Amino acid sequence: MATKSATPGKKAAKRKSTARELNASAVMTVLEANTDPDARRRLVAAEAYFLAERRGFAAGNELEDWVAAEAAVDSRLQQMRVA
Repeated sequence: MATKSATPGKKAAKRKSTARELNASAVMTVLEANTDPDARRRLVAAEAYFLAERRGFAAGNELEDWVAAEAAVDSRLQQMRVA
């Protein structure tokens, strides 16, 4: 029985693009729900996770990731409110 083997690089690339799509989808869901504070916190946490992932989860930048994530989420939310 032959099985198809995927290379690790392809799996990782697919996971990252899916995560970004989920993040954009989550932003839209929160915008439609008038942005309650708990939902905003979850979006910030997800964004901070993606930032940490991009730098290889190296320790020492957690606060910077969180602050940058808050700025990114708030910017997206503000853009959607204006539109």
